[in-house]
Amino acid sequence: MMSGLSEEKSRAREQWSGDPCGSHYDREHELGTREFFNRIAEYRYTEYAPWMPELMGFNEFGGKSLLEVGCGMGTDLLQFARGGAIVTGVDLTPRSIEISKSHLAVFGMQGNFLITDAERLPFANESFDVVYSNGVLHHTPDTALAVRELHRVLRPGGEARVMLYHRSSVTYWLNIIVRYGILNAELVRGLSPEEIMSRHVELSDYDSRPLVKVYSRREVRELFSMFGKVDVQIEQLTRGDFHFLGRFIPDASLRNLSRRVGWNLIIFARK
Repeated sequence: MMSGLSEEKSRAREQWSGDPCGSHYDREHELGTREFFNRIAEYRYTEYAPWMPELMGFNEFGGKSLLEVGCGMGTDLLQFARGGAIVTGVDLTPRSIEISKSHLAVFGMQGNFLITDAERLPFANESFDVVYSNGVLHHTPDTALAVRELHRVLRPGGEARVMLYHRSSVTYWLNIIVRYGILNAELVRGLSPEEIMSRHVELSDYDSRPLVKVYSRREVRELFSMFGKVDVQIEQLTRGDFHFLGRFIPDASLRNLSRRVGWNLIIFARK
């Protein structure tokens, strides 16, 4: 068990110990049951982010060793395992590791699991063919160090697929800056955009307020500059992000906007 965590990491652990990421999307079934996990996956891949299975490549890594940094409840890790990958999941939060182990076991899949810090991965150089991290590294204090760790544990020719929050997004400007920062006067009260995101981006009943950061495409390319090839795609925009205006946006326009001002920067980085 790790000790001496920084304040930011302690808040992150508190957040996802008390409120496992994504668990609020199913209040009907008991956490840990097959029905619960099925409902979480259904919501994630058909309602919230239907683009995810294809873009993240759940079926692309059969026979490859894959590490997920920040595996949460193991929802994505299960999909990679079903696609034939040899999976390892790590997370800062002990409860997340416990749930992920149970999740894969419920569906008859196997994986290796470890409680650890994304900034200090306990693996030898060139240990994995693929490293995956979705919505995690923008919560750790030294994101650049975490990215260097991804690069270190990847084999030559290996690929990192990473999601970070996008600064030039509707979510950031319309919700964080305009809705909360200006209309709710949180900027006037002296809160920084990062502090506003900490209060509102990650849903929780525990008031732990984890660190949250956003990045531009230029900043992402700098973060991943040690990789040989880096591609960036933008995704994740729903009608709800536009509030009452969302009902007036045609489907094709919403899709085009998603690829320009969506909330997720998807990084494809090859070593």
